[in-house]
Order: sequence, then C-alpha cells, then structure tokens
Amino acid sequence: MDQWQAEPLPLFETPDWVRVVGVFDLETTGIDVTTDRIVTAHVGVLDASGTVIQAKDWLADPGVPIPEGASAIHGISTEHARDHGRPAVEVVDEVVGALRALLDAGIPVVAYNAPYDFSLLKYEALRHGIAPITDPSPVIDPLVVDKAYDRWRRGKRTLEVVAAHYAVRLDGAHEASADAIAAGRVAQALAARFAPWLPPSIEELHTQQIAWARTQAASLTEYFIQIGRIEPDDELDGSWPIR
Repeated sequence: MDQWQAEPLPLFETPDWVRVVGVFDLETTGIDVTTDRIVTAHVGVLDASGTVIQAKDWLADPGVPIPEGASAIHGISTEHARDHGRPAVEVVDEVVGALRALLDAGIPVVAYNAPYDFSLLKYEALRHGIAPITDPSPVIDPLVVDKAYDRWRRGKRTLEVVAAHYAVRLDGAHEASADAIAAGRVAQALAARFAPWLPPSIEELHTQQIAWARTQAASLTEYFIQIGRIEPDDELDGSWPIR
C-alpha cells in the first residue's frame, strides 16, 4: 500500500440487540399517566430488517368518555370504543402479559418516550387489580438515545420528525401499530448510525438510558425555567423507563 494512501475505515456491525426487538405503543384518553385510560394498544416484534414478524392490536372501551381532543389525534370516538372495544380489564391484562413475555425472554422492547406508555400501563393495571410491570427491562427508547447521540440537532423530537430524520417511513401517525413499528425501525436506524459508540450489550444500554434520561430532564428543566415556562422550584421528572 502506498504510504500516503489512507487506511480504510473499519466497519462496525449493528449491535446484536436490535436484530429482534419488541415494539409497544398506546393511544389513550389523555396525557396524565395516573388518570387517563388506554384506547388502543399494539405489541409486536420486528426482525433485523424491520419486518413485522409478530403483531397484536387491541381496542378497549376505556369506561370513560374520550375527550374530543384525544379523538382528534387517534381517531377513536367514545361511541366507537363503546360499540367495538373490549372491556378495559381484559385489554390491560393481555397487554401486560404480552410485554411481560417479551421482557422475560430478554427481548428488548422499543417504546418512544417509554415513561409515558409504561407508566400509564402501570396505573391501568393497578386500577383493574392486575399485577403491573414495575421495572421493565430491557427497554430501548429512541427519544432518549437520539438526544444522547445527536444532542445539538435543532428541531422537534416528535416521532414523526425523528422518523423522517432517519428515513423511516411513518404512515398513520398516532395510530398505535404505526407508531410502534416506526419507533422500532428508528431504534434500528439509530443502532446502525451510531454502532461504533453504542454499548455492546442491551443491559448496558438500558442502564445508560437511565442516566441519559435524568440528565436530559435536568437540562430541559433549566431551559424551561429560563423561558418562564415553569417555576424555579419545579423540576421535570427524569425517571426512566417508568414513573
């Protein structure tokens, strides 16, 4: 080789832990994880190419009216949920069971903004007398990972925006299956993009996300105080992947 010829860059393989991933998403009656209810849910599994190899969808009758604002987002009205949805207790029990089976098998579950979905599911389980998932692991949260590895990128970090940034197709945003699958594929795209810097094991990634989420919440708290959005004594909860 000519002494002035550059060495070829090493190739980094995508981590093994994204070759099979679970995906999880909820659409709900609102954004309060302690009081709002599940309307639709999706739990599935993607292979290394991002192809869906398992999928289960649920439509629940939440037992309470669905606010018009929530219906406008996910398209499910109170009347439709009452006419076509299954009892909430059955849906919650089955969603908890499906997720527990994946986690117990060591399959990482991808959830975009994981503390929202896992926390709301926890409180739904408690509401219906079902043993909740209190410490989900291993979990991959593309929102946390993207912020950690591309901290200074400008713009919003909604699933739609981040999916577009990583060239992941998202049809039917705010539909549980579409959001769950897109989040899984974003996680795989992140793993491919940042392979040289990612931890080798899913357990280490899970642990790092706990610290990243805490740091990100502290940074956002400081920013919100500066712009007057929250009071100086307030603090955003950085608990991850469940609150």
